[in-house]
Amino acid sequence: MTSARTSVNMALISAIVAVATIGGLLFGYDSGAVNGTQEGLKTAFALDDAALGFTVGSLLLGCAAGAFFAGRLADLMGRRKVMLIAAALFVVGALIQGLTTVHALFVVARFAGGMAVGAASVLSPLYISEVAPANIRGRLTTVQQVMIITGLTAAFVVNYMLQQAAGSSLGDIAGRPAWRWMYLAQAIPAVVFLVALFFIPESPRHLVGTGRDEQARGVLTRLFGSAEADRKIGEIRASFSEDHRPRLADVTAPGTIFRPIVWAGLLLATFQQFVGINVIFYYGETLWKLAGVSEAVALERNIISGVVSIAACFVTILVIDKIGRKPLLLIGSVGMAVTLGAMTWAFSGAAQDAAGNLALAPGAGWVALVSANLYVIFFNVSWGPVMWVMLGEMFPNQIRGSALAVAGLAQWGANFLVVQSFPLMASGLGLSNTYLLYTISAVISFFLVKSFIKETKGKELEEMEGWTAPTTRVG
Repeated sequence: MTSARTSVNMALISAIVAVATIGGLLFGYDSGAVNGTQEGLKTAFALDDAALGFTVGSLLLGCAAGAFFAGRLADLMGRRKVMLIAAALFVVGALIQGLTTVHALFVVARFAGGMAVGAASVLSPLYISEVAPANIRGRLTTVQQVMIITGLTAAFVVNYMLQQAAGSSLGDIAGRPAWRWMYLAQAIPAVVFLVALFFIPESPRHLVGTGRDEQARGVLTRLFGSAEADRKIGEIRASFSEDHRPRLADVTAPGTIFRPIVWAGLLLATFQQFVGINVIFYYGETLWKLAGVSEAVALERNIISGVVSIAACFVTILVIDKIGRKPLLLIGSVGMAVTLGAMTWAFSGAAQDAAGNLALAPGAGWVALVSANLYVIFFNVSWGPVMWVMLGEMFPNQIRGSALAVAGLAQWGANFLVVQSFPLMASGLGLSNTYLLYTISAVISFFLVKSFIKETKGKELEEMEGWTAPTTRVG
């Protein structure tokens, strides 16, 4: 544990967290910016529904690739350098999406923007965990989730304002359609991120892992003082293999493909998506309409839901370093199972009106609506932020970058699978049975966490297990 708490430079650590989590803001903003641009995309590029789905979904494919390669490159090039590359991709991707008239180039730019989102999703919690004191590491890393939702909500607000100013997403603002400005607006925070990254240091764990102990000592001295820096250098050095630098093969284990701790990370990464969170986010407006409110009010309520989600994350910031990560995950699993179960019941009585639209009885509509919002609160108190916290801190130094590459790829792959499968399942199985599957996933997640996830609260990163004893039980 950190012995020189009085010498911790919280001003510098806070600045580092503030810069690193701009990546989270862009993660959320880029994910939400597409809302409100679909009509513009169909009109500008003459897309049918299938082509539109591919165009929008290309972001998630880029996210999966970006998460994987960023994790690996972070070990080879450094955390800060890869974040600089991601920031540059954010800027270029936003500008091309907002300006190009060539569909293929738009898709390439959207894929590149997705790579930046995927990179930010794994690098921000990784970087923060490697500079934060162990006793407050959880709450500082949770700021990432706050920024993700802030970015998502900001995208909704900006898109709403642009639509209002232009009259519709196809209306002109300064000679360009409003939907174009929705993409161009992403470049503003991306430029701020790019510039700010030049003012923060490289991760001391990466510097030690690549043999630059003196540079690491300089960073650690600025963070924790000279005495603590000397102690940490030795502990960090001892956590790395003496015969080779970190490599992808370090995550493997004979007979089981991956080391137990990596399997635990994959469990967290995939089940965060298997509970259906992004379906709730994407179809929130539909739920409000089912409860009987107008389209305009539904959009406003979506923004309110985003604010409530941010508030839920602040609850996590207050308690994560007190009660721990595992209890929050267990509470979240129970809460999500109950609320998803209620949604399953509400949709079991759904019917179609004369126009073919989904219709619920008023009581069932409000049950679905309230349950969906409670579900989002439970998610954002638990699995939303805690999964990223744990992925950033649970792996030993030797395999952290590579393990995050594998887990990040799995997380975004699961995201893509859930989002792409939802329309097919909803039409083939029905909404009730679809939400039943998400309910079952939430129930399963409780028992998997209880059995296989180890608490990391208050531990130094050098205490994390999984490298020197790969056959040790993870639970």
